[in-house]
Amino acid sequence: MEIRTIGVVGGGQMGSGIAQVSLMSGFNVVLNDVSDEILGKSRAVIGKGLDILVRKEKITAGDRTRMAENLRTTRNLSDFSSCDFVVEAATEREDLKLSLFRELDASVPAGNILATNTSSLSITRIASVTARPDKVIGMHFMNPVPMMKLIEVVRGVRTSTETFDRTMELARTLGKEPVPANDFPGFVANRILLPMINEAVYALMEGVGKAEDIDAIMRMGANHPMGPLALADLIGLDTCLEILKVLQEELGDPKYRPCPLLRKTVEAGHLGKKTGRGFYVYDRA
Repeated sequence: MEIRTIGVVGGGQMGSGIAQVSLMSGFNVVLNDVSDEILGKSRAVIGKGLDILVRKEKITAGDRTRMAENLRTTRNLSDFSSCDFVVEAATEREDLKLSLFRELDASVPAGNILATNTSSLSITRIASVTARPDKVIGMHFMNPVPMMKLIEVVRGVRTSTETFDRTMELARTLGKEPVPANDFPGFVANRILLPMINEAVYALMEGVGKAEDIDAIMRMGANHPMGPLALADLIGLDTCLEILKVLQEELGDPKYRPCPLLRKTVEAGHLGKKTGRGFYVYDRA
């Protein structure tokens, strides 16, 4: 079946980005979240992203208008009955994702694919709460979604070859470069990235260097476009903490133990760029 309408669960940073690239690729989008306030902010973020593309002459003003008209927002997952493909991009909490997939399984037509943007959780376990485990797959976009090319495509134990092939095809239609990864905690990207970020937080906590110096050393010494602490702020420190907890619990190795400073910063509500403060302070205007 042809994919015309993509459903996106979650109007945060990742969900807004997934919705934007879907609109830019010619799809209709149904975007869901729990409140009109969140959905209003998401629509504004998407509109701002499209405005930037108009200013850069990547799209026309007419394109921008058409894309915005193809976006529908809703607080009800039952509205996903019109969706041909769904991507869940909610907070990185297993209990929440399992609950959402039970609801999506009841709302989305039986033959359609349900993808999760989880950055670390088991695709097999998420699929197990549905009546269509062969149609459930991981589709891990990178942040910021409109700029980053990579999507990790992760098959669960029961994900079918047809589901995998269609998801790879959709990723390419979205202008991305999909790469397969196996269903292990953190997959590939976060299995490698998060321990590095965690070690950078330990270096900060232990006084090895100031945040800006740690980041400068990694930018210049390892040729990274962004230092690990600034990257953690961009990802969201709460998300980083949840991924590390999954790695530690699922793999049983103490080397993944989240740094106490990371825990304390999250407990203080300093979650990075999205709250205006993390390891750095940001202008939220």
